[in-house]
Amino acid sequence: MPGSISKMSVIGAGAWGTALAKHLAEKGIEIRLWAYERDVVHAINTSQENPIFLKGVALPRALIATSSLEEAARSCDGLVFAVPSHATRSVLQKLRLFLSSPIPLICATKGIEEDTAKLMTQVMEDELPPSMHDTLMVLSGPSFAAELSAGLPTAVCLAGRDSQLVRRFQNALMTPVLRVYADSDLLGVQLGGALKNVMALAAGVIDGLELGLNARAALITRGLAETIRLGVAMGADPRTFYGLSGVGDLVLTCTGTLSRNHSVGVRLAKGERLETIINGMQAVAEGVRTARAAFTLALRHQVEMPIIREINAVLYENKSCRQAVSDLMERDAKLEKG
Repeated sequence: MPGSISKMSVIGAGAWGTALAKHLAEKGIEIRLWAYERDVVHAINTSQENPIFLKGVALPRALIATSSLEEAARSCDGLVFAVPSHATRSVLQKLRLFLSSPIPLICATKGIEEDTAKLMTQVMEDELPPSMHDTLMVLSGPSFAAELSAGLPTAVCLAGRDSQLVRRFQNALMTPVLRVYADSDLLGVQLGGALKNVMALAAGVIDGLELGLNARAALITRGLAETIRLGVAMGADPRTFYGLSGVGDLVLTCTGTLSRNHSVGVRLAKGERLETIINGMQAVAEGVRTARAAFTLALRHQVEMPIIREINAVLYENKSCRQAVSDLMERDAKLEKG
Protein backbone atom coordinates (compact mmCIF):
# COMPACT_ATOMS: atom_id res chain seq x y z
CA MET A 1 0.00 0.00 0.00
CA PRO A 2 1.60 3.28 -1.11
CA GLY A 3 2.36 5.75 1.65
CA SER A 4 1.07 9.02 0.17
CA ILE A 5 -2.56 10.04 -0.08
CA SER A 6 -3.24 12.08 -3.21
CA LYS A 7 -6.93 11.53 -3.97
CA MET A 8 -9.90 11.04 -1.65
CA SER A 9 -13.66 11.30 -1.81
CA VAL A 10 -16.04 12.50 0.86
CA ILE A 11 -19.46 10.85 0.82
CA GLY A 12 -22.00 13.25 2.29
CA ALA A 13 -22.08 17.04 1.89
CA GLY A 14 -23.61 18.07 5.17
CA ALA A 15 -21.77 20.61 7.29
CA TRP A 16 -19.17 18.16 8.61
CA GLY A 17 -18.59 16.38 5.30
CA THR A 18 -18.19 19.72 3.52
CA ALA A 19 -15.81 21.01 6.19
CA LEU A 20 -13.65 17.89 5.93
CA ALA A 21 -13.63 18.10 2.13
CA LYS A 22 -12.56 21.76 2.35
CA HIS A 23 -9.84 20.90 4.85
CA LEU A 24 -8.41 18.09 2.70
CA ALA A 25 -8.62 20.11 -0.53
CA GLU A 26 -6.74 22.99 1.07
CA LYS A 27 -4.02 20.54 2.01
CA GLY A 28 -3.59 19.70 -1.67
CA ILE A 29 -5.41 16.37 -1.78
CA GLU A 30 -7.63 15.92 -4.84
CA ILE A 31 -11.17 15.78 -3.46
CA ARG A 32 -14.53 14.68 -4.81
CA LEU A 33 -17.49 15.53 -2.57
CA TRP A 34 -20.65 13.47 -3.12
CA ALA A 35 -23.93 15.17 -2.31
CA TYR A 36 -27.42 13.70 -2.46
CA GLU A 37 -28.91 17.12 -3.22
CA ARG A 38 -28.28 18.19 -6.83
CA ASP A 39 -28.69 21.87 -5.92
CA VAL A 40 -25.82 21.47 -3.43
CA VAL A 41 -23.65 19.96 -6.18
CA HIS A 42 -24.51 22.82 -8.52
CA ALA A 43 -23.84 25.52 -5.91
CA ILE A 44 -20.46 24.09 -4.91
CA ASN A 45 -19.29 23.72 -8.51
CA THR A 46 -20.52 27.13 -9.66
CA SER A 47 -20.18 29.42 -6.65
CA GLN A 48 -17.78 27.48 -4.36
CA GLU A 49 -20.24 27.45 -1.47
CA ASN A 50 -22.62 24.99 0.19
CA PRO A 51 -25.44 27.42 0.95
CA ILE A 52 -27.69 24.81 2.56
CA PHE A 53 -25.37 23.14 5.05
CA LEU A 54 -22.31 25.41 5.41
CA LYS A 55 -23.48 28.83 4.36
CA GLY A 56 -20.97 31.64 4.06
CA VAL A 57 -17.89 29.42 3.88
CA ALA A 58 -15.79 29.80 0.72
CA LEU A 59 -14.74 26.46 -0.70
CA PRO A 60 -11.58 25.84 -2.78
CA ARG A 61 -12.06 25.74 -6.54
CA ALA A 62 -10.16 22.46 -6.56
CA LEU A 63 -12.99 20.84 -4.57
CA ILE A 64 -15.34 19.17 -7.05
CA ALA A 65 -18.85 18.10 -6.06
CA THR A 66 -20.68 15.23 -7.72
CA SER A 67 -24.03 13.47 -7.48
CA SER A 68 -22.50 10.26 -8.85
CA LEU A 69 -21.36 7.65 -6.33
CA GLU A 70 -19.59 5.88 -9.17
CA GLU A 71 -17.49 8.98 -9.86
CA ALA A 72 -16.78 9.46 -6.16
CA ALA A 73 -15.57 5.87 -5.71
CA ARG A 74 -13.38 5.83 -8.80
CA SER A 75 -9.58 5.65 -8.39
CA CYS A 76 -9.23 7.14 -4.92
CA ASP A 77 -6.92 6.31 -2.03
CA GLY A 78 -9.64 6.48 0.60
CA LEU A 79 -13.23 7.44 1.37
CA VAL A 80 -14.56 9.64 4.15
CA PHE A 81 -18.16 8.70 4.93
CA ALA A 82 -20.21 11.53 6.46
CA VAL A 83 -23.81 10.55 5.68
CA PRO A 84 -26.46 10.87 8.45
CA SER A 85 -26.87 7.62 10.37
CA HIS A 86 -30.44 6.98 9.19
CA ALA A 87 -29.29 7.04 5.54
CA THR A 88 -26.02 5.16 6.04
CA ARG A 89 -27.24 1.69 5.08
CA SER A 90 -29.09 2.77 1.95
CA VAL A 91 -26.14 4.85 0.68
CA LEU A 92 -23.73 1.98 1.36
CA GLN A 93 -25.93 -0.40 -0.62
CA LYS A 94 -25.56 1.89 -3.63
CA LEU A 95 -21.90 2.69 -3.03
CA ARG A 96 -20.77 -0.94 -2.86
CA LEU A 97 -21.84 -1.47 -6.48
CA PHE A 98 -18.96 0.79 -7.55
CA LEU A 99 -16.23 -0.58 -5.29
CA SER A 100 -14.22 -2.68 -7.72
CA SER A 101 -11.44 -3.14 -5.15
CA PRO A 102 -11.10 -2.60 -1.39
CA ILE A 103 -10.79 1.06 -0.38
CA PRO A 104 -9.97 2.31 3.14
CA LEU A 105 -13.05 3.99 4.58
CA ILE A 106 -13.15 6.56 7.38
CA CYS A 107 -16.54 6.85 9.08
CA ALA A 108 -17.23 10.41 10.21
CA THR A 109 -20.89 9.74 11.04
CA LYS A 110 -21.83 9.98 14.73
CA GLY A 111 -24.89 7.88 15.36
CA ILE A 112 -26.46 4.47 15.96
CA GLU A 113 -28.84 2.83 13.50
CA GLU A 114 -32.29 3.25 14.97
CA ASP A 115 -33.94 -0.02 13.92
CA THR A 116 -31.03 -2.37 14.69
CA ALA A 117 -29.10 -0.43 17.39
CA LYS A 118 -25.94 -1.15 15.38
CA LEU A 119 -22.94 1.15 15.38
CA MET A 120 -21.96 2.62 12.03
CA THR A 121 -19.02 0.27 11.43
CA GLN A 122 -21.30 -2.67 12.19
CA VAL A 123 -23.69 -1.42 9.51
CA MET A 124 -20.71 -1.06 7.18
CA GLU A 125 -19.64 -4.62 7.88
CA ASP A 126 -23.16 -5.72 6.94
CA GLU A 127 -23.07 -3.91 3.61
CA LEU A 128 -19.44 -3.81 2.46
CA PRO A 129 -17.28 -6.74 1.26
CA PRO A 130 -15.26 -8.61 3.94
CA SER A 131 -12.04 -7.39 2.32
CA MET A 132 -12.88 -3.87 3.57
CA HIS A 133 -13.78 -4.75 7.17
CA ASP A 134 -10.29 -4.50 8.64
CA THR A 135 -9.67 -1.19 6.87
CA LEU A 136 -12.65 0.59 8.43
CA MET A 137 -11.75 3.60 10.58
CA VAL A 138 -13.69 6.11 12.65
CA LEU A 139 -13.04 9.85 12.96
CA SER A 140 -14.53 11.51 16.04
CA GLY A 141 -13.96 14.22 18.61
CA PRO A 142 -15.03 17.75 19.58
CA SER A 143 -15.37 19.35 16.17
CA PHE A 144 -17.91 21.90 15.02
CA ALA A 145 -17.78 22.14 11.23
CA ALA A 146 -17.99 25.93 11.25
CA GLU A 147 -14.91 26.28 13.45
CA LEU A 148 -12.76 23.86 11.45
CA SER A 149 -13.86 25.67 8.28
CA ALA A 150 -12.75 28.96 9.84
CA GLY A 151 -9.29 27.54 10.50
CA LEU A 152 -9.71 27.40 14.27
CA PRO A 153 -7.66 24.76 16.13
CA THR A 154 -9.41 21.38 16.36
CA ALA A 155 -8.32 18.01 17.75
CA VAL A 156 -9.95 14.67 16.92
CA CYS A 157 -9.07 11.00 17.03
CA LEU A 158 -8.89 8.41 14.27
CA ALA A 159 -9.53 4.82 15.34
CA GLY A 160 -9.04 1.59 13.43
CA ARG A 161 -7.91 -2.01 13.73
CA ASP A 162 -4.96 -1.62 11.36
CA SER A 163 -2.50 0.64 13.19
CA GLN A 164 -0.33 1.16 10.11
CA LEU A 165 -3.32 2.26 8.05
CA VAL A 166 -4.49 4.56 10.84
CA ARG A 167 -1.07 6.23 10.95
CA ARG A 168 -1.14 6.70 7.19
CA PHE A 169 -4.45 8.54 7.22
CA GLN A 170 -3.60 10.31 10.46
CA ASN A 171 -0.74 11.96 8.59
CA ALA A 172 -3.00 12.72 5.62
CA LEU A 173 -5.53 14.53 7.82
CA MET A 174 -3.09 16.45 10.03
CA THR A 175 -2.50 20.17 9.46
CA PRO A 176 -1.53 23.07 11.73
CA VAL A 177 -5.25 23.56 12.52
CA LEU A 178 -6.34 19.91 12.76
CA ARG A 179 -4.51 17.63 15.17
CA VAL A 180 -5.37 13.94 14.85
CA TYR A 181 -4.65 11.33 17.52
CA ALA A 182 -4.52 7.62 16.71
CA ASP A 183 -6.68 5.07 18.54
CA SER A 184 -7.68 1.43 18.21
CA ASP A 185 -10.97 1.32 20.16
CA LEU A 186 -13.49 1.43 17.32
CA LEU A 187 -16.38 0.58 19.62
CA GLY A 188 -15.62 3.14 22.33
CA VAL A 189 -14.88 5.98 19.92
CA GLN A 190 -18.21 5.40 18.16
CA LEU A 191 -20.24 5.12 21.35
CA GLY A 192 -18.76 8.34 22.73
CA GLY A 193 -19.49 10.20 19.51
CA ALA A 194 -23.06 8.90 19.30
CA LEU A 195 -24.21 9.15 22.92
CA LYS A 196 -22.93 12.69 23.41
CA ASN A 197 -25.63 13.82 20.99
CA VAL A 198 -28.32 12.38 23.27
CA MET A 199 -26.72 13.96 26.32
CA ALA A 200 -26.65 17.27 24.45
CA LEU A 201 -30.42 17.06 24.03
CA ALA A 202 -30.71 16.62 27.81
CA ALA A 203 -28.29 19.51 28.44
CA GLY A 204 -30.38 21.67 26.16
CA VAL A 205 -33.44 20.83 28.25
CA ILE A 206 -31.54 21.90 31.40
CA ASP A 207 -30.58 25.19 29.77
CA GLY A 208 -34.01 25.75 28.27
CA LEU A 209 -35.60 25.35 31.69
CA GLU A 210 -32.98 27.77 33.08
CA LEU A 211 -31.96 25.33 35.80
CA GLY A 212 -28.45 26.72 36.09
CA LEU A 213 -24.82 25.79 35.55
CA ASN A 214 -24.75 23.40 38.51
CA ALA A 215 -27.45 21.28 36.90
CA ARG A 216 -25.75 21.32 33.53
CA ALA A 217 -22.42 20.22 35.05
CA ALA A 218 -24.18 17.40 36.90
CA LEU A 219 -25.92 16.31 33.69
CA ILE A 220 -22.62 16.18 31.77
CA THR A 221 -20.90 14.23 34.55
CA ARG A 222 -23.68 11.69 35.00
CA GLY A 223 -24.08 11.44 31.23
CA LEU A 224 -20.44 10.45 31.00
CA ALA A 225 -20.99 7.84 33.72
CA GLU A 226 -23.88 6.33 31.77
CA THR A 227 -21.84 6.26 28.58
CA ILE A 228 -18.95 4.49 30.31
CA ARG A 229 -21.29 1.91 31.86
CA LEU A 230 -22.73 0.99 28.48
CA GLY A 231 -19.33 1.06 26.81
CA VAL A 232 -17.79 -1.32 29.34
CA ALA A 233 -20.77 -3.67 29.04
CA MET A 234 -20.27 -3.75 25.27
CA GLY A 235 -16.51 -4.34 25.49
CA ALA A 236 -15.06 -0.84 24.98
CA ASP A 237 -11.97 0.43 26.78
CA PRO A 238 -13.22 2.76 29.57
CA ARG A 239 -10.18 5.01 29.05
CA THR A 240 -11.52 5.96 25.62
CA PHE A 241 -14.37 7.91 27.20
CA TYR A 242 -11.94 10.24 28.99
CA GLY A 243 -10.48 11.29 25.64
CA LEU A 244 -11.48 13.47 22.72
CA SER A 245 -14.27 11.23 21.44
CA GLY A 246 -15.71 10.91 24.95
CA VAL A 247 -15.56 13.74 27.45
CA GLY A 248 -14.14 16.15 24.86
CA ASP A 249 -17.04 15.82 22.46
CA LEU A 250 -19.53 15.55 25.32
CA VAL A 251 -18.50 18.87 26.86
CA LEU A 252 -18.45 20.65 23.50
CA THR A 253 -21.86 19.45 22.39
CA CYS A 254 -23.52 20.02 25.76
CA THR A 255 -22.24 23.59 26.10
CA GLY A 256 -21.55 24.91 22.60
CA THR A 257 -24.09 27.23 21.02
CA LEU A 258 -23.39 25.67 17.60
CA SER A 259 -24.76 22.29 18.72
CA ARG A 260 -27.94 21.32 16.85
CA ASN A 261 -28.82 18.71 19.48
CA HIS A 262 -28.47 21.19 22.33
CA SER A 263 -30.68 23.61 20.41
CA VAL A 264 -33.38 20.95 20.00
CA GLY A 265 -33.31 20.32 23.76
CA VAL A 266 -33.69 24.03 24.51
CA ARG A 267 -36.68 24.27 22.20
CA LEU A 268 -38.31 21.18 23.73
CA ALA A 269 -37.94 22.77 27.17
CA LYS A 270 -39.62 25.93 25.87
CA GLY A 271 -42.66 23.88 24.90
CA GLU A 272 -42.19 23.30 21.18
CA ARG A 273 -43.27 19.94 19.77
CA LEU A 274 -40.55 17.63 18.48
CA GLU A 275 -42.27 17.22 15.11
CA THR A 276 -42.37 20.99 14.61
CA ILE A 277 -38.70 21.37 15.52
CA ILE A 278 -37.53 18.57 13.23
CA ASN A 279 -39.65 19.67 10.28
CA GLY A 280 -38.13 23.13 10.50
CA MET A 281 -34.52 21.91 10.44
CA GLN A 282 -32.47 21.48 7.28
CA ALA A 283 -29.66 19.58 8.99
CA VAL A 284 -30.01 16.45 11.11
CA ALA A 285 -29.95 16.39 14.92
CA GLU A 286 -28.53 12.88 15.32
CA GLY A 287 -29.41 12.63 19.01
CA VAL A 288 -33.14 12.38 18.30
CA ARG A 289 -32.81 9.03 16.51
CA THR A 290 -29.83 7.86 18.54
CA ALA A 291 -31.78 8.25 21.80
CA ARG A 292 -34.10 5.38 20.92
CA ALA A 293 -31.23 3.16 19.73
CA ALA A 294 -29.24 3.94 22.88
CA PHE A 295 -32.18 2.91 25.06
CA THR A 296 -32.39 -0.35 23.10
CA LEU A 297 -28.71 -1.00 23.83
CA ALA A 298 -29.20 -0.18 27.51
CA LEU A 299 -31.99 -2.74 27.78
CA ARG A 300 -30.09 -5.32 25.73
CA HIS A 301 -26.99 -5.07 27.91
CA GLN A 302 -28.94 -4.54 31.15
CA VAL A 303 -27.26 -1.22 31.88
CA GLU A 304 -28.99 1.45 33.97
CA MET A 305 -29.13 4.69 31.95
CA PRO A 306 -31.67 7.02 33.59
CA ILE A 307 -30.81 10.09 31.50
CA ILE A 308 -31.24 8.07 28.31
CA ARG A 309 -34.54 6.73 29.65
CA GLU A 310 -35.90 10.15 30.54
CA ILE A 311 -34.91 11.84 27.30
CA ASN A 312 -36.68 9.04 25.42
CA ALA A 313 -39.78 9.68 27.51
CA VAL A 314 -39.63 13.37 26.59
CA LEU A 315 -39.07 12.65 22.90
CA TYR A 316 -41.45 9.77 22.36
CA GLU A 317 -43.87 9.54 25.30
CA ASN A 318 -44.92 13.18 25.58
CA LYS A 319 -43.44 13.48 29.07
CA SER A 320 -42.89 17.04 30.22
CA CYS A 321 -39.29 18.22 30.49
CA ARG A 322 -39.83 19.44 34.06
CA GLN A 323 -41.24 16.08 35.12
CA ALA A 324 -38.30 14.27 33.54
CA VAL A 325 -35.82 16.43 35.47
CA SER A 326 -37.82 15.96 38.67
CA ASP A 327 -37.82 12.19 38.26
CA LEU A 328 -34.05 12.18 37.74
CA MET A 329 -33.46 14.28 40.84
CA GLU A 330 -35.78 12.23 43.06
CA ARG A 331 -34.33 8.80 42.31
CA ASP A 332 -33.14 6.69 45.23
CA ALA A 333 -29.78 7.68 46.73
CA LYS A 334 -26.78 6.07 44.99
CA LEU A 335 -23.02 5.74 45.33
CA GLU A 336 -21.36 8.11 42.84
CA LYS A 337 -19.35 5.27 41.28
CA GLY A 338 -22.44 3.06 41.18
